[in-house]
Amino acid sequence: MLIYLIGFMGSGKTSAGEKLAKKMGLGFADLDQLIEQKLKKNLSRIFEEKGEEFFREAEQKQLHATFKMTDTVIACGGGTPCYFDNMAQMKKHGKTVYIRLAAGSIFHRIAPVKEKRPLIADMPDLPLMEYIIRELDKRSFYYEQADIVVKGEDLNTEELAGILRIALKS
Repeated sequence: MLIYLIGFMGSGKTSAGEKLAKKMGLGFADLDQLIEQKLKKNLSRIFEEKGEEFFREAEQKQLHATFKMTDTVIACGGGTPCYFDNMAQMKKHGKTVYIRLAAGSIFHRIAPVKEKRPLIADMPDLPLMEYIIRELDKRSFYYEQADIVVKGEDLNTEELAGILRIALKS
């Protein structure tokens, strides 16, 4: 069983994924970390040296590699479901969970640590908020295709584990 956590950057996919995996007795993987390990570079350097298009292709390859995993919760990058046929492939190989957050909540989570995120590292606050609103609007089409949608603010991983156990039985 594979569980793919999707949502905008800062939605808590990695931290929720680690907790969820522990509660459900599953393994955990972070797609961005897998890409960094494979390419032996951090995301910032990959974006800087090779650009976003190269990153998205590497991301797709690494996503496809996860299809061979078993019993794992996988935290995806914020854009993962929005490129190629990634969303359809995740749904084909596992269950997808969208951690939905309001734009303001996302802003408050990522603004203080934006230098760690290549796509927004140099954005002042107002353009950052505009970017979040614009990208969230574009990406929602993909995110909303998830098998399960949960509210990200005050996410209860115990409840999510229960929801997933039921969904996986059907």
